Amino acid sequence: PVMKNSKTVDPRDKESTKVLQLETAMGAAISCFDGAQALVIPRDRFAPVKTTNDLFALRSDAYKLTPESVIVLQESRNGIPPNIKLDGAYKFVDAMEKLIPNGPPSLINCDALTIEGKVIFEKDVVIKGKVTVKGGSDEAKTV
Repeated sequence: PVMKNSKTVDPRDKESTKVLQLETAMGAAISCFDGAQALVIPRDRFAPVKTTNDLFALRSDAYKLTPESVIVLQESRNGIPPNIKLDGAYKFVDAMEKLIPNGPPSLINCDALTIEGKVIFEKDVVIKGKVTVKGGSDEAKTV
């Protein structure tokens, strides 16, 4: 089965040319190959990055790079990554970079972080527990 996703050529401009993205789910595609099998890979073997929320967490100290060059959660996280929810203004990587010009905050002890509005993190910010940061709508609030 083919899935259709309506998009625009420039995702930042809703008025740009409309296009259809056609996708096939991996579970469906594998059925096309005789004898194919699926493997279950535990989450501790990879760190999926589908959104800037995931990337924001991945760049923090909640993760580490092993001597084998594998990015894994710190052991103290017990296999649970921080739950990050960035404001829609940070949907694209270049916008997220403006949020953390001095590097990401420490998230090693963060359960959840929600960013609402425009924010700029200073250097050496530490987030612990569940935190919501409410920034400005026009001008960024420095944290």
